[in-house]
Amino acid sequence: MALQSPFFGKRENEPLNTRPGTLNTTSSLQPSSSSSTMSSSAISSSASNSSATAAPAASAAAQEPGSKLIVGPNIKLKGVEITDCDTLVVEGTVEATMDSRMMQIAEQGAFKGSAEVDLAEIRGAFDGDLVVREKLVIYATGKVSGKIRYGKVVIEEGGQISGEISFGAGAAKSTKPALAAA
Repeated sequence: MALQSPFFGKRENEPLNTRPGTLNTTSSLQPSSSSSTMSSSAISSSASNSSATAAPAASAAAQEPGSKLIVGPNIKLKGVEITDCDTLVVEGTVEATMDSRMMQIAEQGAFKGSAEVDLAEIRGAFDGDLVVREKLVIYATGKVSGKIRYGKVVIEEGGQISGEISFGAGAAKSTKPALAAA
């Protein structure tokens, strides 16, 4: 049999949870010989009340636009296709193909493969095929190599770009249907 904590049942007259918007569960406590079961039910009731107040915070976070995938430092993600991701943050190493709204590569991060994004912010290394429909930003520590197409480009002093580089990622997408129709 588990030992009961000497603190259970000592404060029956004081509310367990004094935050506004939560229920007072102490009214259900009754002094009896089964105080250990009553205390555990009060604890589970209190836990459910605190999760109920945490639910609006979780739903507020869920209401933020888009989904975000963070590949942390020292993590290697290899041989995948990343889809339905609004923002990819690379702090480790990723070898993949992806189509996303935004890609951020941290200083220690590296991406190898092909990516098609609206906005790319590169502080680390990118190697492969990169199509940036709107804006490519390469910071001072960033290195981009491979086949790169972009709508707009900003390269901070010290940033590096090499390979087959062309302008007009957004225009290239819109002209394909026009050529097919002709």
